[in-house]
Amino acid sequence: MEIESTGQDIRRLREEVLIVPIWKAETPRDSALALLDSLTGGAIADVLATGEFDGSDNQSVFLHRTGELATRRLLLYGAGSKDGMTPAKLGQIAGAAARSVLARGVKSIAFLARGSGDPAVLAQRVVEGVIIGQLSSSLYGSDANRRELERLVVAVEGAGTADLEQAIETGRTMGEATNLARQLGNEPSNVMTPAEMARRAQEMAEREGLKAEVLGEPELKQRGFGALLAVSSGSSEPPRFIVLDYSTDQPGGAALETIALVGKGVTFDSGGISIKPAASMDEMKFDMCGGAAVIGAMQAIARIKPRARVLGIVPACENMPSGRSYKPGDVVRGLGGKTIEIINTDAEGRLILSDAITYAVERGASTIVDAATLTGACVIALGEIRAAVMGTDQRLIDDLIRAGEQSGERIWQLPLDDRYGEQISSPIADIKNDGGRGAGAITAAMFLKAFAGRTPWAHLDIAGTAWINDTRPFISKGATGFGVRTLTDFVVQRATADAEGS
Repeated sequence: MEIESTGQDIRRLREEVLIVPIWKAETPRDSALALLDSLTGGAIADVLATGEFDGSDNQSVFLHRTGELATRRLLLYGAGSKDGMTPAKLGQIAGAAARSVLARGVKSIAFLARGSGDPAVLAQRVVEGVIIGQLSSSLYGSDANRRELERLVVAVEGAGTADLEQAIETGRTMGEATNLARQLGNEPSNVMTPAEMARRAQEMAEREGLKAEVLGEPELKQRGFGALLAVSSGSSEPPRFIVLDYSTDQPGGAALETIALVGKGVTFDSGGISIKPAASMDEMKFDMCGGAAVIGAMQAIARIKPRARVLGIVPACENMPSGRSYKPGDVVRGLGGKTIEIINTDAEGRLILSDAITYAVERGASTIVDAATLTGACVIALGEIRAAVMGTDQRLIDDLIRAGEQSGERIWQLPLDDRYGEQISSPIADIKNDGGRGAGAITAAMFLKAFAGRTPWAHLDIAGTAWINDTRPFISKGATGFGVRTLTDFVVQRATADAEGS
């Protein structure tokens, strides 16, 4: 899609449709609408006077009488309360409006980026939203005619050309990286096997200039990845351990601290011997969305090129029942030698993450962030609205929450008091993998904390936010790509802060 920005008079925009967000209860007397209403010969005032459109969320109306505007059609799109408008919400409005016009066969649009704040940030979020809004989850439908926009013009006032050009490129990067993660998550598990996930990660790394290493089952056995191997033992699909490496060259060879992004990559989770109920088990193809988010974030980081050293780590496997499966009551030894009593084979994500976090520590990571569709308890606690964050470093947690707020991926901190660790104390091993029903999201994080040691670490439980069962106005049903923009923004902001402090 061709994308450009402009600050020119909106009368000159010649795209098929000009999209204008309208605040709830806004009137043509307001400055921006007054000009548009005048240019359209009072058409906007006429629509608002009917009462059929008042700017409420996701209302829309097409105007074909565009008066002095060069564009053939005008789409007024309800933006809701002006007080609640953020750049992230403007991006969602842009995505919803783009989906609306695509259904009408439109190929080119102009979007008026209205709102307070940095105009460049508004432009970035609009581009993200339009790109994300266009992706369909229907990967294997018989209709091969996918509707896509060919051209987007973001109309913004008050920003320099260079700022807008950079913002648009960043928006494209974030949108495409989010869609990469969504495409990985939407694939059925017979396609998105651990080997295929590794192949696509390597393909992306080669394209974007990242180093990539993939460990297969023989190497994992040789190196002692006992927890990952236990989870994968019941499947005929062998596991993979994916490592993506990004680094910028430093003047004088100065070393950069290493940020490790770790993502759970269970490409199908039946629950193993502790098998899940049949209802909705098809959704367990999405249990690799944490890993997909890390792969997407690494693509974005490679394109943005922050001054940083980043490892993207994804343990990938299936969790299946068979005569070879690990069982409740087993004791397995993880990568670092810690022994784990298996209470529930459906608490598998924390097991593979424990080996990955141990690996990150061994690689010298100075900061570790993991993202995982880890617990149903988190879904019960926070629903589909927010992800949970827990960790050992408050600055790290605050940085992640801030990055999430900016990107529209909202995060809520849960406690991680030491007493929760009592629930995962084992009488036979160093630790057990399930602490029971109470505080399930927290005890899962406590388990991971045991493997991070003294390294600053935070855990994002994205179980409720990684996929949606129903299409929303701004995004199709399926994988959401949650975490890509948060992790990328976190790395970029951390790199900027470290550079300013050096």
